[in-house]
Parts: sequence; C-alpha cells; structure tokens
Amino acid sequence: MEHDDWSGADLGARLRVARDYLGLTQEDVATAIDIARTSMTAIEAGTRNVTGLELRRLARVYRRPVAWLLGEDVPLDADLLAVTRALAEQDREAVLRFAEFLAGAGAPAPRRG
Repeated sequence: MEHDDWSGADLGARLRVARDYLGLTQEDVATAIDIARTSMTAIEAGTRNVTGLELRRLARVYRRPVAWLLGEDVPLDADLLAVTRALAEQDREAVLRFAEFLAGAGAPAPRRG
C-alpha cells in the first residue's frame, strides 16, 4: 500500500484485525495504553488521530512493529519461516493465506489446488 494512500481508517482496520487476532476487547487495549474505551473505538473507526506514544504502546500490546501498524511491508521473521517448514502443505497454505490477509490483501487468497 502506498504510504500517501494510508488513512486513519486503514490504521483502525489494522488495529481491529490485530486486536481480534489476540482475542482482546477494546476495553483491554484501552486500559493497556491508558486511554478511554471510547477513544479506542474512535481510533478503530478512523475518527481519532493516534499520538506517537499511543502508537508505540499499541505496537507493544499487539506485538507488532509500528511500521506494520502503519501499513508498511515488514519482512517475515526467519523464525516463522522455520516453524512453517515443519507444517503439512495444507497448513502452510492456511498460514500463507492468513499472513496475506494481515498484510493488507483484504481477504485470504483462494485455495490452491
């Protein structure tokens, strides 16, 4: 995604995906980064700007680099690659589809084969 095309709504969507993936509520995240739950709702809706400090805190809570939260392509960790090599082909494809989704593909890629 081009950085110039990035918006608060894009950031909000990425935060929502990360939060859902970790099974956290907006209240959980708001408490962790010391803001009101209504502020977290507005951030995810793209109607409230995020400060640099909040962005760093969100990255820590979601265990993601700030660059990933901002829509930048972040190379996969070599450890992830090593783990996926031990998976069955079908499971590797599922991991790839999920990774593509998280990377901003919008939806999982169609199944191969």
